[in-house]
Amino acid sequence: MKKVLVWFRRDLRDFDHAALYKALKSSTEVYCAFIFDTEILDELENKQDRRVEFIWESIRELKTALQNKGGDLIVKHGIARELIPALALQLNIHEVFANRDYEPSAVARDAEVAKKLAQNNIEFHTFKDQVIFEKDEVVSLTAKPYSVFTPYKNAHLKKLDNFYLMPYPVDRYIHNLAKVAPSELISLESTGFARTNLAEMRLPTGMSGGKQLFEDFENRINRYKDARDFPAVKGVSYCSVHLRFGTVSIRHLARTAWNIAGSGAETWLNELIWRDFYVQILHHNPQLAVGKAFKADFENLLFPNDGKLFKAWCDGKTGYPLVDAAMRQINQTGFMHNRLRMVAASFLVKDLLIDWRWGERYFAKNLIDFDLSANNGGWQWAASTGCDAQPWFRIFNPITQSEKFDVTGKFIRKYVTELRQCSDKEIHAPWLIPQDRQQSIGVVIGKDYPAPIVNHAAQRVLALDLYKKCSAHKVENAFEA
Repeated sequence: MKKVLVWFRRDLRDFDHAALYKALKSSTEVYCAFIFDTEILDELENKQDRRVEFIWESIRELKTALQNKGGDLIVKHGIARELIPALALQLNIHEVFANRDYEPSAVARDAEVAKKLAQNNIEFHTFKDQVIFEKDEVVSLTAKPYSVFTPYKNAHLKKLDNFYLMPYPVDRYIHNLAKVAPSELISLESTGFARTNLAEMRLPTGMSGGKQLFEDFENRINRYKDARDFPAVKGVSYCSVHLRFGTVSIRHLARTAWNIAGSGAETWLNELIWRDFYVQILHHNPQLAVGKAFKADFENLLFPNDGKLFKAWCDGKTGYPLVDAAMRQINQTGFMHNRLRMVAASFLVKDLLIDWRWGERYFAKNLIDFDLSANNGGWQWAASTGCDAQPWFRIFNPITQSEKFDVTGKFIRKYVTELRQCSDKEIHAPWLIPQDRQQSIGVVIGKDYPAPIVNHAAQRVLALDLYKKCSAHKVENAFEA
C-alpha cells in the first residue's frame, strides 16, 4: 500500500486542489502537511505581519476541515527543505505531491527537496494549480514567450476552454486521507509572530472567507469595468490575498468570469490573465527576482534617491492627498487599491525620482497580498523599465488622477483625516486654498497638513531628462496621463 504526502504551500484549501486530488486518486493513505518555513519568516522584519496571521487562520480552517473528513494537517515550524524529507522518512512515505511555485527561490528549494527525497527513493511530483496556463503553455507562433500583454492575452483566450477550467473533484477520493489521531495546531505566537489588526479590519480568512468575498463580488461583477478605478467605491473583488494563498481556486474564479457575459466579467478575466502573464514573465526571466530591469536600457537610471522624500512617501506625508491616502491605506490595512498602486508608484519614481526597487521592496514588506511576479511587474510597468511598460514619457499627474478617480474626495477623507473640512474641489490640491480659508477650516498647509514636498511640473521635466539619457529613442511630444 503506497503512502503519499501532500505538501501544502500557497494552496490552502481542500477542494479543487491539483496535488491533493492526484495524491488521493493514487493512494489509499494520504498525509497532509504545511510548514511555517523559517527561511521565509525570518526575513520578515515586522513580527506583526498580517500575512502570517492570515496564513495561520487559513491553516486553522484547513486543518479542521481535513479532520472533519477523517484526516489531519501536520503543521510544523522550521526549515521546509529539511522538514519535508525528514517527515517523509518518518511516515515511510513513497511519494510527495505539491503544487508548483514559480518564484526562483521556491524553484531552488523544490529542487533541493526533490534531490533529498530521491536519495531515499521517494518520488517528488509537482502540478500546475495556481495559474490557468504556466511556463510555455502560451507562446508565440515562433515558440517564444510573450513580453507584451495584449498578444499574450489573445493567445491565452484562444487556448482557453472548459478543459483548462475543470475543477479537480477532490471529494470523490477524500476517503483516502490517512486516518490519524487529530493533533493540536501550533500557536501563532510559537512561530515568533503576534496578532495584528486583521480581525479589526474584518477581512475574512481561509476557504470560507474566500468563498464569502467571491460570492459577494459575483453580484457586482457586471459593474466591475466601470467601478474598478474608483477607490471609494466597492468595485474590486478584494480576493487578491485569497488568490495569493490559494484559499480560492483560480479555475473556479476564471470559469465563473468566462461563463458570464458582459464587459465587467470580461475585464475581470483580463486581470486574472495579467496574473498569469506576470508569472510566466518571471519564469522566463528569473533575474527579475534579484532587482534587474526587464529592459536592459533602463538598468542604470541615475535616480537621485533622496531618503527624506522616500520617508515622506512611506509615511503618507507628501502633500499630495491621493498619494498620501494610498500610502496610509497600505500602512493601516496592508491593502492598496489597484488604481492607487499605479498612482503611488508613478509618483515615487517620476515625481520623487526614487529607484522603483525601493518602492517594490516597501510594497513587498507591507502588502498582505504581496506576490513577487505581480508586484515586480506592476512596479516595472510604472517605472517604464519592464515588459509592456507604460511609456517612459507618460507621467501620471497626481492632482488629475485625484480629481478623476476620487471626485468628491471620499477616499482621501477616510485616510487623510486632516483634510475632512476641505470642499470637494479644494481637497485635491489643498495648498491652493487661500490663507484665510485655511485658518477657518483648520487646515493650515505646513502645519496641519504638509505642503507638497516637490513641484510636480518641475519634477516631470527632471524625470523626462533622466529617462532621455537612458533611452535610445527620442520622443518629441511628451504628455501626461
